[in-house]
Amino acid sequence: MTTSRRGRLVVHAHFYQPLRVDPFSGTVPADPGAAPFRDWNSRIDAESYRPLATKGTLAHLSYDLGPTLASWLAAESPMSHRGFVGADRAGNPKHGRAMAQAFHHTILPLASAEDRRTEVRWGIRDFVLRYGRRPEGMWLPETAVDLPSLRCLAEEGIRYTILAPWQAAADHLETRRPYRVELGGGRSIIVVFYDAGLSGAVSFEPSATADADRFARERVGARLAGTPFPDGDPGLIVIATDGELYGHHQQFRDLFLQRLVEPPEGTADRGFDLVDLADVLLEGDARSLPTVRIAERTSWSCHHGVARWSAECSDATDGRWKQPLRAAFERLAGAVDALVGVAFAGLPRSPDPIAAREAYVEVVDGVEPAAAFAARWLGDDAPREDRERFLRLIEALRWRLAMFASDGWYWDDPVRTETKHVLRIAARAARLVDTELKAHLERSLVADLALFRSPGTGLDGAAIYRMALSEVGQPGPRG
Repeated sequence: MTTSRRGRLVVHAHFYQPLRVDPFSGTVPADPGAAPFRDWNSRIDAESYRPLATKGTLAHLSYDLGPTLASWLAAESPMSHRGFVGADRAGNPKHGRAMAQAFHHTILPLASAEDRRTEVRWGIRDFVLRYGRRPEGMWLPETAVDLPSLRCLAEEGIRYTILAPWQAAADHLETRRPYRVELGGGRSIIVVFYDAGLSGAVSFEPSATADADRFARERVGARLAGTPFPDGDPGLIVIATDGELYGHHQQFRDLFLQRLVEPPEGTADRGFDLVDLADVLLEGDARSLPTVRIAERTSWSCHHGVARWSAECSDATDGRWKQPLRAAFERLAGAVDALVGVAFAGLPRSPDPIAAREAYVEVVDGVEPAAAFAARWLGDDAPREDRERFLRLIEALRWRLAMFASDGWYWDDPVRTETKHVLRIAARAARLVDTELKAHLERSLVADLALFRSPGTGLDGAAIYRMALSEVGQPGPRG
C-alpha cells in the first residue's frame, strides 16, 4: 500500500519504427530522404535513441520498445540497445521499467483471433529474450483496443496497459487514478489513462517545454491540485508520447525530458515524486481499484475509432483506398493460411501451422537456427526437401503476418514509402507460396490491388505495387 501522500508522475515513451528491412534481401535499403544519414533508422537513432540511452534518461522513464526497432538497434546500434535493456534494470528489480509491445505493430482489433495471439506471444517472447524477464505491461499498437484484445493480453499474463482518456466509456473520467477493466471469466486487467493535456503540451507546445522546472511547477503541479483524494490515494499523472519526439521530431526536446525526469541536485522540491509505473499499478490488490468500461475499437491517434486503418476516415483527405487494401491483404492471408495448412499436413509429423508460426519467433529473433527449427518440428530424419519446403512456407507465414503493420494505412496516400513497404512484404509472402506450391496468389493480389487508386497521383494499387517492387530491384508480377 502507498504510504506517501505526495502526488506521483510517470513519463512514458513509446518507441517504435516500422520494419524497414527489405523482405527479399534482408537489408534496410538506403533512403536519400534521411540524409545526411544512410537511412531513417540511423538518423533517428543519432537524434533520439542514442542520446536518451547514453545520457541515462531512459532509466527514469516508463517505456516500450518495438521488437522490430529493437532488433535493428541490437544489430546496428548496440550501444543504444544496451541503454534500453539497462534502463529496465535500473528500476525495481521485481518489475523493471519497460513494457512489451505487440510484435509487428498490428492494429489488434482489426486482426483475427489467431493473429492477435501470435502478435502478443511474439511480443512477449521478444521481451523475455531481450530483458531477461517476463513483461507485466504491454503497449497496444496505436493503443487500439477492444475487449478481445485485452482478454488476449490477460490470458498471456499481461497485467496492465496504457490508454488515452477518450478510450474509456465514461463521462468526466478521472485520469489521475488507475482502473480495473473486467474481462469476464474471472479475468481483469489494470488500465491507466494518460493525461491528454500534459501529453499534448509536451508533444505540440514548444513554449510549454522551454523550461522543465516551470512545466513541473505550473503544469504538473496544477494537475495534482485536489489530491490526495478523500480516500488517501495521492494521485497519479501519466504523460505518454512517442519516444521519437525527444530529439528527432522536436530538436532539444530530449534536454527538456532529461531535466523533467532527472532534476539536478539543488533543484527546488517540486511537491511530487517521479515513480515507476509498475510499482504504482502492481503495489496493491487490483480488486480494490475502481472499474471502468472501455470504448470498443478506439485508439490514441484516430478520433474515429480504428477507421484510420480500415476505412474512410476524415483524418485523411481521401481514405477510400484503405478498405480495399485491407481486403486484398485479408484475402491473401486467408489463401496463404489455407494452402500452407494443406502442405503442412503432407509433411513429416504434420506440423500445426499456427503452433509452428508462434514458435518461429525463435528463428526471427536469432535464437534458434532455421535448420534446427525444421528438425525440431519435422524430426531429424525428415528428408531435406521436406525441411526446405517447411522453412520456405513458414517464412511465408511470417511475412503474411508482418504485412498488417499499421504504417501501411496510417497516412493519406498509398504512394508513400510505408504502404509500398507492406506491399513488398505481401509480395514476398505470395511469391514464396506461389513458387513452392505452384499457386497463383500474386495474380489474385494484383487484381485486388487494382480496385483502389492513389488520391494524389491517380495510380491504381496494382501500379503502386509494381513501383514498390521495382524500387528494390524486384521484377514485377508475372502473367
